[in-house]
Amino acid sequence: MASATEHREPKHREPRPCEPRSCEPRSYGPKPSDVLERFLRYVQVDSQSDPDNESETPSTPAQHDMARVLGEELRALGCEDVVVDGHAYVTATVPASAGAEGLPALGLCAHIDSTVDAPAAGVRPHVVHYEGGDLVAGVIDGTEVSTSPDQVPDLGQFVGQDIVVSDGRTLLSADDKAGVAEICALVARLGDDPSLPHPTLKIAFVPDEEIGHGAALLDLDKFGAAWCYTVDGEALGEFNYETFNAAEATVRVRGVMVHPGSAKDVMVNAITVAGEFERLVPAFERPEHTEGREGFYHPIQVRGTASEVTLTYIVRDHDASRFEGRQQVLRDIAAFLNGRHGEGTVTVELREQYRNMSEAFGDCPFLIANALEAHREVGIEPKVVAVRGGTDGSQLSLRGLPCPNIATGGYNAHSVREFVPVRSLELTVDLLERLVGKFSVPQS
Repeated sequence: MASATEHREPKHREPRPCEPRSCEPRSYGPKPSDVLERFLRYVQVDSQSDPDNESETPSTPAQHDMARVLGEELRALGCEDVVVDGHAYVTATVPASAGAEGLPALGLCAHIDSTVDAPAAGVRPHVVHYEGGDLVAGVIDGTEVSTSPDQVPDLGQFVGQDIVVSDGRTLLSADDKAGVAEICALVARLGDDPSLPHPTLKIAFVPDEEIGHGAALLDLDKFGAAWCYTVDGEALGEFNYETFNAAEATVRVRGVMVHPGSAKDVMVNAITVAGEFERLVPAFERPEHTEGREGFYHPIQVRGTASEVTLTYIVRDHDASRFEGRQQVLRDIAAFLNGRHGEGTVTVELREQYRNMSEAFGDCPFLIANALEAHREVGIEPKVVAVRGGTDGSQLSLRGLPCPNIATGGYNAHSVREFVPVRSLELTVDLLERLVGKFSVPQS
């Protein structure tokens, strides 16, 4: 999921205290798959995106390497219509099982890039058999890189299990190569067992999700899916069909410059006015003071001189009316300061980035019901979470392809402490198998 660079907010952070979850299944045993082997291979292919090169897609040549690997993998798995395009988008078709050929196609989507929030080149994954206490990824310059149960209480659920970590020098890239591996392992399983029911599946692996592009260039007509799920981020059992509404605000302050020796009653210092603007933005409605369904204003960049300053904010809220109200607050602050310093001193330009995906599911509630049932069938009690961020599904849903999100089982994304339990990888493949099977009959 997208990282905190410029106008993108994180959906993950460095480890912090959190509430333990109760989603880890105890009685269900996962079926065999090659998901671990695939995951270990995929994370070793560097595919970090670059927020400073947004004008190109992909933003880095390395993502072409990852796209080519996945194109080859999908062809080897017997997929049809495999395309690796010039923007590092990978698409493919898995033909329907017998009896489901005429049903609407279902999409599965994951992103191939990794974030810039931690080093991502030269990932060295290894499997730790966790026996409790701190989970140690590696030792760097004599210091353990580790996660404690105080930081992630869910660790207590994984005692006695195998967990994949990096060596502590880089992130693991489970965000989102765990999702990529889980989808590919599902495709492999369906190919090996023709008796497993499923509609035509449309697979999409997309670049640059971490810098806000993601599925933006996916041709939905060619893709051909009626509905879709992203497989991305967060702990096993989390299910997302609600995200923030999101906008970027560019605030420009134009000063009046004269020689400071004769500035009295003439000079308007853009830096001073920019400081006034920032002080008028509600102080406790910022990311560091909000959680859950609370929205925020987040200043993420400032640049300029006494003559002209540009402030950049991201504005977020789950509720559409509050979201519009937050944008109006910024306009009102500008109007107030223009009344004080002169018309045109402050301007606010707002650009919508994505909408709350929940708006897309009014006509297809089965997308939610099927996912919740699939979780429970493999022993996972689902936890519906409103995402404090956006996903590729946010874009796709807004563009007319309803697209909730299935978690991958990972933790501590965007961090060198990132990890994913092997059993969570395996169970997610089982969950996806049950999920696609539900679309092998007509939906209503």
